[in-house]
Amino acid sequence: MSELVGIYVDHQMTSPLAMAQHSAKIKPIAGELARKGVLLVTTCLRVEVYCNESALGDINSTLFSGFACGRIQGAVPIVQRLAEIAAGARSQILGEHYVSDQLEKASELLDPNLPIFQIARFAIDVGRRARARHGFIAPFNYDQIVRDIIDDLFKDGAPRDRLLMIGAGMLGRDLIRSGVGERFRSTEIVTRNPKKLRKRLRRLTDVEVALIRPAEVGRARGPRSIAVIATTDVNDEYATILRNALLCLEPRAVIDLSSIPVLSSSAVGKLNYVTMYDEVFLKFIEKNNKQLAAKLPLVCSEIAATIGLAQMATN
Repeated sequence: MSELVGIYVDHQMTSPLAMAQHSAKIKPIAGELARKGVLLVTTCLRVEVYCNESALGDINSTLFSGFACGRIQGAVPIVQRLAEIAAGARSQILGEHYVSDQLEKASELLDPNLPIFQIARFAIDVGRRARARHGFIAPFNYDQIVRDIIDDLFKDGAPRDRLLMIGAGMLGRDLIRSGVGERFRSTEIVTRNPKKLRKRLRRLTDVEVALIRPAEVGRARGPRSIAVIATTDVNDEYATILRNALLCLEPRAVIDLSSIPVLSSSAVGKLNYVTMYDEVFLKFIEKNNKQLAAKLPLVCSEIAATIGLAQMATN
């Protein structure tokens, strides 16, 4: 049997925005690659493949063209890297938990009998346990960063009118559950399909939210409102609809958590438009990472030790 290999490029090897744009292009072929026995890991900050060397084919030239890639060989280095990813040790925001769920969903596309599937699931478990054991939890995860940005925007003490959450995927739902809208008069989820979304939001019964369509966003000005964009499911047509609605709303700010900003700098007009690439957001990431820096080597060492013990047990 040929050796397991991994090929990867992430935000530490190129710019985060370039990485996000490339990842968005590659993500749709995850199912196709999984049927060939290839684990494709695409997040906003990485594109990585893991498989038997014999299954690589022309993957390197098609998926990583134009990028200088890293390459690892063998089960142990692959488990180590995947476990560190699952622990949030290789994230831009150290200790964030979304990447663990993304890695798990990527592995679910594979045949469970494949060695790479078993390796990935073992790595996820090891990474999660190391993260929990050392309290490697981001003090400034997305929800806390959004809270702090909003608090700063309302430091004048003005009453908070509406919080509009554009998108109710994993990130949007977590933000709502975190109570980010608790000090607003109302929390509204902007969706193109309220009926479909209502079924997905049954677990949010403890949080009162209203569902509105994009056309309803800008019916009246909202200078004491905040719009949060928490979706990647935005085509050009929808982006235009959102832009026009937000320009009519004129909120105090639009906070865009998309890895690829929904609105271009030329389209935002006079909106106070904050993206993950702006200084205000990057300062929170830097603060978060400084607080977790001392724990990072401990997490990675525990992962390595756990893998070593597992090797000994199987020898």
